[in-house]
Amino acid sequence: MTTPALLPLSGRRIPTLSPGASSFPHHRATLRLSEKFILLLILSAFITLCFGAFFFLPDNSKHKRFDLGLEDVLIPHIDSPKEGKHASGQVVIHGQGGHDEHRHREEEESLRDKIRADHERALQEAKEKLRKSREELHAEIQTEKSKVIGDLKKKDTGPKPLPPVPMPKVVGVSDGEPPEPDAKEKRDKIREKWAKPSEPDGGTASLIDCSAASAVSSPAGETLHGNSQLGATIVDALDTLYIMGLHDEFKDGQEWIEQNLDFGVNAEVSVFEVNIRFIGGLLAAYYLSGQEVFKMKAVQLAEKLLPAFNTPTGIPWAMVNLKSGVGRNWGWASAGSSILAEFGTLHMEFVHLTYLTGNPAYYQKVMHIRKLLAKMDRPNGLYPNYLNPRTGRWGQHHTSVGGLGDSFYEYLLKAWLMSDKTDTEARKTYDDAIEAIERHLIRKSNGGLTFIGEWKNGHLERKMGHLACFAGGMFALGADGSPDDKAGHYLQLGAEIAHTCHESYDRTVLKLGPEAFKFDSGLEAVAVRQNEKYYILRPEVIETYWYMWRFTHDPKYRQWGWEAAQAIDKYCRVSGGFSGVKDVYSSNPTYDDVQQSFFLAETLK
Repeated sequence: MTTPALLPLSGRRIPTLSPGASSFPHHRATLRLSEKFILLLILSAFITLCFGAFFFLPDNSKHKRFDLGLEDVLIPHIDSPKEGKHASGQVVIHGQGGHDEHRHREEEESLRDKIRADHERALQEAKEKLRKSREELHAEIQTEKSKVIGDLKKKDTGPKPLPPVPMPKVVGVSDGEPPEPDAKEKRDKIREKWAKPSEPDGGTASLIDCSAASAVSSPAGETLHGNSQLGATIVDALDTLYIMGLHDEFKDGQEWIEQNLDFGVNAEVSVFEVNIRFIGGLLAAYYLSGQEVFKMKAVQLAEKLLPAFNTPTGIPWAMVNLKSGVGRNWGWASAGSSILAEFGTLHMEFVHLTYLTGNPAYYQKVMHIRKLLAKMDRPNGLYPNYLNPRTGRWGQHHTSVGGLGDSFYEYLLKAWLMSDKTDTEARKTYDDAIEAIERHLIRKSNGGLTFIGEWKNGHLERKMGHLACFAGGMFALGADGSPDDKAGHYLQLGAEIAHTCHESYDRTVLKLGPEAFKFDSGLEAVAVRQNEKYYILRPEVIETYWYMWRFTHDPKYRQWGWEAAQAIDKYCRVSGGFSGVKDVYSSNPTYDDVQQSFFLAETLK
């Protein structure tokens, strides 16, 4: 391999000497070097002088007509029909002659005088600044900052009024009492769990009721709202209060929101959690009650989330600082990836935000996500749970219908329903995804239980999470409109998932389901690891019971729901409300001392 004549080195190309190449005598090289050095010094001095002159020139914005004026004066338009030449060759405008030349010279002199005066003033100001102490300079800077902030506040006339839009008709909120006396009695007892909490012996859950703020933790274990308390329990549960007919409590929550809910805090929040709990909660409260404050607060918060989408791909960061707009991803998420269930669970709220505000940005953000996903290759037709927002590539090939993936599929189906079944793109994406899930993830155990496993790097893990139990209701909800006349098939699949998840409850001591359960080594629908035996008041199993009751009216689903409600009341009620428990297989469980906002927003509903 021959050596090239030019070798790159730090961006430069260095010539190499070939054999036999002649060289200059040493004294000639020295002489040339000296000459070059002197020339270089002169050139450097000249550049420095020019730069210094330019540096001290005044701001040319003060002389807006300077460039144009000189051009008009010194460089007339040669192609103009009114132009000609004197014998001397100077270009002039016909009919004005020497008088115009004199006027032009006066204007030039006036401009030079003005520039000199500005120059002198700038130098004088610089000298005065240099004479001041550091403290005086700091005080001046603070005064200027305060002045700028004051001017901005004067200009800020508050949030712009939102355009009036028709309110959609909300179905099923006030449809009367259930005809069955026992159903009415049970419903009233569910409502009393909130309206009149008792104080049995037990732990003290770290929650505050609907008249005050509550701190909530995200599923990742990190604080959802930083050190701030933004009242997640109040906001998330407003629609449940309204549907339950607890209008006095709803009004208390509204007053708290009007007086206390402030998003101008220096707090890092989960985009996904804030969207579903806060924006979703506020929009639901607005549509139910028609109170403008909920719409205004939802829009104010949504604007704070938009900087999270400032990534190379448009896939949002998992977290964003409400004050600075700086985003980042969870440290544990597959080399800085965003999570499918997080960036895929924004669509419904953001579409409504565009409808309510007239601002297309919200709709465009979520549609961009959908279009990007549509272009990507999917291993076995499955959507991995991790996507890198910098590169637009999948992270670890882990697919689940439970945690990290779940609500992505739910929102596809509901986007189609929300559009009055006109968003066929969402429906097609949902159908394709479910077909791949059924082919690769859904299996039947040796004992005949249908479960949804997790795909990890080409291998099916025979484990199902409590979060995945929502899918029974999703399959039933999506049965109508499914391709190839498979409505009956998906309704049956929903019933099988509901049965499996009920078994996961029924095989525990507390009759409450574990966080995850296995289907191997002779164990079925039972948690094996200690860190999977907890129950944190999750709604997914009861949600599937509810959907199955609505579609089949089989009374067993109501009975299963009532059994779960009784178990929650017996084992999770504490002096401050309700708490999660750490081991559903223990007859004497310990509490985790947390009431998640979704307990009121979803489980009790």
